[in-house]
Amino acid sequence: MYAVIQTGGKQYRVSEGDTLKVEKLVVEPGSDVALDKVLLVADGDTIKVGTPYIDGCTVTATVKAHGRGDKVHIIKFRRRKHHLKRQGHRQWFTEIQITGISAG
Repeated sequence: MYAVIQTGGKQYRVSEGDTLKVEKLVVEPGSDVALDKVLLVADGDTIKVGTPYIDGCTVTATVKAHGRGDKVHIIKFRRRKHHLKRQGHRQWFTEIQITGISAG
């Protein structure tokens, strides 16, 4: 059984027991979170597709940790113009583990 969920403006294909890094959620580590924006649920040959979301369907997950990703370097350079701009960015993330999928 797997589901396609939406969180943080991105879509993820998850099944029970998966661990993934999503955009930062304001939840304490060790607590449970319910993700209710479920786009698709598949169980064998049975597939339910939402318009855009499936009513009454939730995916539960446990928050494992918060952290920051690798640094992304941004360089803007214009040749022969004496222009060079450097910038870096590290994006916050939340690591979650999927504990259950309720098809509703």
